Formats: sequence, structure tokens, C-alpha cells
Amino acid sequence: MSGKALRKAALCMALGACIATMAPLVSAQNVTGSVGGRASAGDQITVVNNATGLSRTVTVGSDGTYRLGQLPVGDYRLQVIREGQAVGEAVAVNVALGGTTTVNLGAQGEVVNLAAIQVIGSRVVNRVDVRSTETATNITREELKRLPVQQSVEAVVQLAPGVQAGNATFGGLTFSGSSVAENAVYINGLNVTDFYTRQGFSSVPFAFYREFQIKTGGYSVEFGRSTGGVVNTITRSGTNEVEGGVEITFEPAAMRSSADDQYHKDGTVHALASRDEQQFTKANVWASGPLVRDRLFLFAMYEQRDTGERNTNDPGNTWTDSDTSDGFWGAKLDWNITDNHLLEVLAFSDKSDTEAAAYNYVFATGEIGAYQGDSFSTTGGDNWSLTYTGHMTENFVAKAMYGINNRSSFVRSALDEQCSRVTAGSSYSTIYNSMGRPVLGCHPTGNSVVHRDDEREASRLDFEWSLGDHLLRFGFDRELMTTEQSSRYPGPEGQTYTAITVVPGQEIWDTSGAFVPAGVTQAIDARRRLLGGTFETEANAFYIEDNWNVTPNLLLNLGVRWDSFDNRTAAGDSFIKIDDMIAPRGGFSWDMKGDGSTKLYGNLGRYYLPVTNNINVSFAGGLIDEHTYYALNGWSQQTNPVTGAAYLAPVLGPQIGPVDDRLNVGGGDLRQSVDRDIKAVYQDEFILGYQAMLDPAWSWGVNGTYRRMERALDDIRINHTPCGPTGSTLFPIGNPGENMTIWGDESIGCATEGWITIDTSKDGYRKGGSGEVIGYYDPERTYKAVEFQIDRAWDEKWALNASYLWSKSEGNFEGPVNSDLGYGDTGMVQHWDHPANNERYGYLFNDHRHQIKVRGSYALNEQWTFGANLQVQSGGPVTAFGVVWPNDSTAAGSFTNEFGSGGSGWICVDKCSGRDPVTGVAYTYADRVLEYTPRGAYGTLPWTWTLGANVTWKLPVETTDLQVRFTVFNLTNNQEKVNIHSRYEAAPGVYRPYFEEGTRWQSPRYAQLVVSWRF
Repeated sequence: MSGKALRKAALCMALGACIATMAPLVSAQNVTGSVGGRASAGDQITVVNNATGLSRTVTVGSDGTYRLGQLPVGDYRLQVIREGQAVGEAVAVNVALGGTTTVNLGAQGEVVNLAAIQVIGSRVVNRVDVRSTETATNITREELKRLPVQQSVEAVVQLAPGVQAGNATFGGLTFSGSSVAENAVYINGLNVTDFYTRQGFSSVPFAFYREFQIKTGGYSVEFGRSTGGVVNTITRSGTNEVEGGVEITFEPAAMRSSADDQYHKDGTVHALASRDEQQFTKANVWASGPLVRDRLFLFAMYEQRDTGERNTNDPGNTWTDSDTSDGFWGAKLDWNITDNHLLEVLAFSDKSDTEAAAYNYVFATGEIGAYQGDSFSTTGGDNWSLTYTGHMTENFVAKAMYGINNRSSFVRSALDEQCSRVTAGSSYSTIYNSMGRPVLGCHPTGNSVVHRDDEREASRLDFEWSLGDHLLRFGFDRELMTTEQSSRYPGPEGQTYTAITVVPGQEIWDTSGAFVPAGVTQAIDARRRLLGGTFETEANAFYIEDNWNVTPNLLLNLGVRWDSFDNRTAAGDSFIKIDDMIAPRGGFSWDMKGDGSTKLYGNLGRYYLPVTNNINVSFAGGLIDEHTYYALNGWSQQTNPVTGAAYLAPVLGPQIGPVDDRLNVGGGDLRQSVDRDIKAVYQDEFILGYQAMLDPAWSWGVNGTYRRMERALDDIRINHTPCGPTGSTLFPIGNPGENMTIWGDESIGCATEGWITIDTSKDGYRKGGSGEVIGYYDPERTYKAVEFQIDRAWDEKWALNASYLWSKSEGNFEGPVNSDLGYGDTGMVQHWDHPANNERYGYLFNDHRHQIKVRGSYALNEQWTFGANLQVQSGGPVTAFGVVWPNDSTAAGSFTNEFGSGGSGWICVDKCSGRDPVTGVAYTYADRVLEYTPRGAYGTLPWTWTLGANVTWKLPVETTDLQVRFTVFNLTNNQEKVNIHSRYEAAPGVYRPYFEEGTRWQSPRYAQLVVSWRF
């Protein structure tokens, strides 16, 4: 075939280059693609995979349409067959992840929708996908090679509009205003999302990934258990070609800029980081080829990763030398039993081991002192999946998958039994700085002793049935998620000791009835936290969906998903069981001109979020979380029992007040710990968009998104029921603002035993002092966004993608985590620990009003290629948190812990403490003069932006594929703050001096060198 003929016949669905790429009619598990279109009725359409020889044939229906589904991603040859003879020339077709490549064919087998495609050499790109009803961005391995993008899934995902890094201390990714604990990640159809807190995921070696699909909204009913976004990935596979390669990545410390030292406004040290060093080296080797030609294929990769970090702690008195060694590996086996029956096996491991040694350190001189001890951590696990695909007839496909996802974490130190964690709280920092920032305690890290093993057993069945104008898709999936965990603080007492400042006469903790004695201004907060056990959660789902071509130019996507969750105790009994989650979803796509060049699309759907396994562990297993307060009578010098290094230990004085055990939950009888009629969290979403071609290379689009979440599931402070005051405070899991049913008995003030129902919108909380009974504010989170995007497809010379997103995220709670105060214990945060915590409706933590993303690449010639990636976003809101609110003597936020017990929108400005100067009478809570501050009242954080650039050189030898890529990330070395101290008060009227000062900053500039050789 001539080059000219091939250019006219070739067809490629380059989803990663398309504007706001909209994943079309997805195939089961969304790890394959499809080819469809119009042709002459009765003709046969045959596609043959270039790499594996796999062949599929379908007969064009009487309505002139055809579809070949469940095709493995890759390049194909499409041929029209009529009466056993080939008609016209073969068409080169590329099938992309989750995509449908549209090929409309004339009577002579020629492509007739050339007006809606772009010819790029031997490739043709569909610029507008008229079969799409969901918003997704596809990024291929080939595109990533041209761009300055870090080798991580997180970095790739942030290329999509509306996705940003979580700036709280626990990191993560946020999609379209959601929190970081609402996403799902899949590898070859296997769910690898962390189900303990939903803040992480398992991963294969980065070079093992073939394509990424980032779903930011409107995804089909086969996907569930997410109210944020879905990251759908596939790995590389073997082909008929025997090949291999080596890739080495270097990130030397010499090519990394120093982080800035951070100081408080008063000049005292906040975080010393300028001497931190990090170097990273990664080498992978891979091989691919047929075990049996056209039938059995293997791809295998081994990757050794080594990371060395040398850094000081924030005060600069401890030097830590750590090394991480990862032996990642992955393998994919594909068996084409016949052209209609396929079997795939995926296996990979992401186990990692880190060893860290800590030493005394003098920052002023750079002197490394006595050895403090070692710590060790092990993470990751072994994973595998088995997938069968059967094309039973031309119109019916069945798919089955079974797999295991494992994530483990084991953190320990040789000093765990002998040494406790001792720290200086933020209120104590001025005193601590004046002491010269000595080493406190003898534990090298202060980390909890944690051993956790999470295992997901996943299975699913998916079916596709083509019936004329209808494509029916239905299926079932089940996940059994098991957590085995033990966690405690190090030290002989299992406690951490935090030095704090206190005010004489101040109640040591609200409702304690105990007050700081006269003359005591320094104290120790001794905290004990202990939990453990083995727990299961079972999740099941059924779905059915109809993709109906109402006319040749109008597609309707109508589906419904039914989910159920069953969270169990260590004994296997259900304690949270929700089985009535019905999620309808629908969408449309209108090919407005009938030529595939312009479309109007939209979708409307409901999405549910499961209960994470940390709830099982904390409530069904029993969580001990207690604070005991002591007067601090100074410090004594001690000697590390293992290393002989000197350190300071607190001298404990008399205990102040009783033990604060209000956060102890669960264990035993759970009828007062969990709402009997608890309901699942859900989110409704509406998207409307438009896409159009400008010319064969350029396309543009605009879409609007509206999301609304009006239900929360969290622990709620209950100190009043219809029976009256409870005496002790309860923290049951329930839905704030809705009815809650728990067991009533004499222990909580009920005269007779039985189930009682609390309308938590009106009851549940009794104010201290005044006795006023109120409820909790209805939870609400809304997200509104308008996205503009323009795209210029890669044509072997250059490519450009630019997007602007205006968005607004508002409400009174972020979701199942609390980034404002850095609390990431999913589903157990402070939003509902006090009505004041959720009183304010306004701008939320993840509200970044403006986002701009531009990425592009340019080939100077066959040897040299350049790339750039710019990401800009406006700062999030600055919100102040006080510790009290009107007409209540119970604190709304902790007086001692900056990040504890939430906080209120009220700041005390007068008569906060002390005595009336005229009468000499002590002020009470009723005398306080409070000033209300809305969310975002203190403005916004600064804009942040980061620019990456790279250059790639290819050896100009036709028989050798050797490339060298040099990349610089954060080229201008911006180190702007991205998170701050949000607690305004330490006590009523006592200003925290570090409010609005940074807690996290952008990472400094660094460079990466990648050398790859493919043979």
C-alpha cells in the first residue's frame, strides 16, 4: 500500500491527545476498547491485531451499523469482506483504552468520515468522539515520553483538568472539589485502592504502565465506590515480536536545590530544611515476546529502586540517614486460546523496605553527634489477577475476573519498648527555642508501632449484548476486604508526651470540672492510643446499562447500579450494613452536524461512597484514645539505653484533673456506638458540555460541572437524647443532621431500656452551662466548575494542550477527612465533634478558584525533542478557627492541641478570661464577647505555579533505539506555602502567634536523567 493510500485509510483514536477526552461506550471493566460505525448491511468487518494476530469478525446489521467490542488495546487492520472477498484496502485502526474508534465505511470499503478526522502521517485522529457521555482524559506511554512529568501515577493524573494535589499533611489527590479519600484506582480491572482510609493505592513499576484514563466525572455504572474520581490504567503486554529493554533513571542530590529554612514571624525557627538531601536511582529491565506465536505472550519487568535521604527534623537537632530499597516487579501473560476466547494473568509486587538511623545534630555547626537508634518500615505487597474474555457470539461477550490486592505496613524500631515519644507542642515552641531546641526523648522517630495487613479479594462478571440499536451491559462485582492490625505508641507506658503551655484557672479539658492550678503555666499532655484486631468488609454490586442509539446522531446512556456494604466486627458480625444504595445514571451525546465534528453531551448521576475499614478497627475492635495531663516540673537529662546519647525527659508533676477518655469508642456492645439505621454517603452530579473541531488539527471544548453532597457519615458527639442528658459523652457513627437510632438504657439517662431515635438536626447536643439543647447543621458540599480546553494533536512535529478551569467549592464539611486541621482518620474527623465545627457554610479547603494547565512538545528533528508542562492555581481560602462559641461553656476546639477537636468560627475579643475590673467578679462563658468569622474571611493563600521542561536526544542510528531524556522539575524553584496553621486561638482570647504561617511548601527544583535502550 502506498504511503498516500495508507494515510487515507489509517484510523487512530488518539484519546490522550483529544480535548477533554471523553471516554465513549466503555467495555466491561474498561480495560479494552472497541471499533464501530456504519457500513453496508450484510457485509462482514474483520479486524486483525498487528502485534498478536488476534482476529475478530462481525456482520453489519440490517440498520447499517456494526460494533466489535472487548478488543485489547493496540493497532489493528480493518477489512471489509463481501461474499468472501476483500473489498477495498485495509484500514489501519488504533484501539485506545476505554475508547470506541468510529470508522464509517462506503460501499467500496473506503473511509467516508474523513471530514471528522485528521490525517497525521499514517494515522488519523478522531477529533470529537460523538459516542462519549463521560468526562475522561487519556494519557499514553508515548505521550509521557515527550513531556516533563514525574514517573508516578499521581503526577500523570494531575495533567487532567480539575485534579490537584491534596495540600494537607496526608497528601493525596482531589478530583473536582472532593476530598483525597474519595477516589478509586484500577490496574487491568483490579481495584487497588487502599480500603483502610482510601488515601493511597498499589502500583506496578511505572514503566510497566501502557495507558492511563483519568475519569473526572460522569463515569458509567460499572464503576462505583467513589465520589471523587477514577484512575483506570492498563499495563504493557507481550506481542509476536521478541524485544527487550533497559531504562535507568538518575535523580542525584547534586541536581536538587535546597529547601528554604522556614522561620516564624517573630524570627524563631519553624522548620530547618536547607541541609536536607535526597538522591534517587532506578533501573528496570524488561523482556517481551511470544511463547507460542499468535497464541501465548509474555511481558515481564524487574525494577530496582534505591532512595537515599539525609535530613534534619524541623528544630534541626536530629539528623536522619535513611535508605529505601524496592525490588518492584511485574508480569503479564496473555493466552489467545482461540480468537474468541482470551485469558490474561497479571502479577506484580510493590514491596518496599526503609531503614533509618537517627543522630544528634547541631545545626549551627553541621556537626553530627551521637547515634540515637534505628527505625524500620515495610510497605506494599504481592498482587495478581486472572481475567477471561469470551466472545460467545458476534453480539454477546462475557468477561470474568478474579484477583488479590495486598497492602501491608509494618513500622518499628529497636527502641520501641524502652523509649517514648516526647515533643514540644506549637504553644510550647517559644520556650523550646529558648532552651536551644535540645533532643527530647530517646525514640529515634516517635512513630507509632504499627503492623497492618490489608487484603482485597475481588471478583466480577461483566456481559455485553448488542441488540440492534441497543448495547446492553450488565454485571456483578464482589470485594471482600480484610484488615489485620495492631497499633500503639512506643515506650513502656505506650504514651506520647507533648509539652504545652496552659493558663492558670483554665479548665484543663472542657467538661472536666478540673482547672489548671495557680502558678502552673507548663504541662504535659500524655496520650495513649491503642487499637487492633482482624476485620472484614464485604461489598457487592449489580449494574445494568443500555446504550441506545435513538437515531444515527443521538445516543442515550441509561443505567442503574445497586450497591451493598457490610462492615463486620472481629467476630464476623455485621455492625454497619447498608444494602439499599440505588444509583441511577444517564447521559446523552448528540452529533449535531451528523459528521462527527461537533457534539453536545451531558450526564446526570448518583455515586455512593463505602465505609472504610478503619471504622471497623476503631469501633468494632475498640479504640483506646486517652489524654492525661500533668504539671511540667522541668526537664532532666537522661541517657539513651541503647546508644548512650543524651536527651531530655520531662519531669512530671501532679496530675491535673481526670483522664480524658471521651474518644474511647467501640468494643463489646455496639448498640450505642453505631446508628442502627445508618445510611451511606452519596453525591449527585450533573455535567453539560460541547466539543467541536476548528480544523483537522485543532479542537476545543467547554463543559460545566455541578456536584452536590448532602449526607455525611462520621462519629458525632452526643450528650443529650430524648431521655435527657447522657452523663458521659457518646461518639456514635451516624449521619449528622438526620435521625439516629441507638440503644437507650440507664447508663445514658433512659428510665427504660429500648431503642431511642434522636433527630440530630434538633437534638443530640446540650450546651455547657446554659443547658440549651440543639442539633447539628445539615451537611452540605457543592462544587461548581466551568472548564475551557483547546488541543492541538501530535503530528510527529508538535502538540499542545491548554485548559482553564474556574471552580467554586463551598459547604460546611470537606468530606471524610479534615484538611483544614490536618486530620486524616477517614470518617472519624472533627466535623461533628461539636455543632460549632460545622456551623459555617463557605469556601472549603480545596476551593482553588482558578486552575491553568498547559503542556506541549516539539520535535526539532528526528534527534531532538523538547517538552514543557506548566501548572498554575490560585490559593485556597484562609479560615480562622476559634475554640469557643456563644452561650456554651464546652470548648469547640482543644485548648491544648492545635489540631484537636475541630474549632469554631467565633473569636473571643473581650471578657474572655480574668475578672471584671470594677466588681472583681470572674468572667464566665456568658460574659464573653465573640466575633463571627466566615470561612475564607482572612483571604486566600498565594497563587502557586510550577514549570517543568525537558529535552530528549535520540541516537541517530536506525537499528538502535537509544534515548536520553533530561528533565528539570519546578524550573524556577518556587517554594511558596501551600498550607498554613489555621487555629487562631489557643484559649478564649489567647491568640496563637503562628496563625496563617506555613506548614507545607512547594518542593524545590530538581533534575532527572533517564537513559533508555530498547533492543
